[in-house]
Amino acid sequence: MGRLSGKVAVITGAAQGMGEAHARLFIRNGASVILTDINRAAGEKLACELGDSAMFVAHDVASAADWAKVVDIGEGRFGKITILVNNAGVIGPVKRLLDFDEEDFLKVCAINQLGVFLGMKAVLPSMIEGGGGSIVNISSIAGMLGTRESSNAAYCASKWAVRGMTKLIAAQHGKDGIRVNSVHPGYILTPMMIAATDEHGGGAAAAIPLGRMAQPEEVSNVVLFLASDEASFVSGAEHVVDGAMIAG
Repeated sequence: MGRLSGKVAVITGAAQGMGEAHARLFIRNGASVILTDINRAAGEKLACELGDSAMFVAHDVASAADWAKVVDIGEGRFGKITILVNNAGVIGPVKRLLDFDEEDFLKVCAINQLGVFLGMKAVLPSMIEGGGGSIVNISSIAGMLGTRESSNAAYCASKWAVRGMTKLIAAQHGKDGIRVNSVHPGYILTPMMIAATDEHGGGAAAAIPLGRMAQPEEVSNVVLFLASDEASFVSGAEHVVDGAMIAG
């Protein structure tokens, strides 16, 4: 019996990178998974590969209407949603504040911050009606401290906001049997991170005490634990997955 048997999960940004790794691991552990992404071709291909316990919904996380569609279609196929993984996110231009455009700031915050807000708002009624659930919000080490050259004001602002919203909703909805936690990855070998760092972990690894960047599955293992009943008394907390990068 899988660790997520009987659970119904929504995973955003699931067509590649960490989202894909989360989806694969959740399916292996018995969950029914609604994969969402703006990349329809990759998302549909992955859902087909994962089988009858997976489905794909094209989804802009910054759209309340799209969120309503995801919940409606997901409930119609699998039943009440019991897990939400707010994974979708973008880094945006890696520039200093004085060089950063307002348009880029709002775009990053729309996906990373508004998307998480809309996701929790859309899914909470399903969880409450179903008797509880687990929300895992993917933040970043940029939501724990400033990350100097590797980030930007919009990314940091949005990831700190995710951390704050996580704590608030955990406190407000614990009475409904809903747990909410944030996960704060460091440097993970995903297409987005490779593009941002323009490398495959060489120079960036020098800043990590464990001496390497992580594989997406190493984050997924933490997300799986938080989504499962094994984490039944874990809520409102930050979970850093960075190889001790920010420990010093």
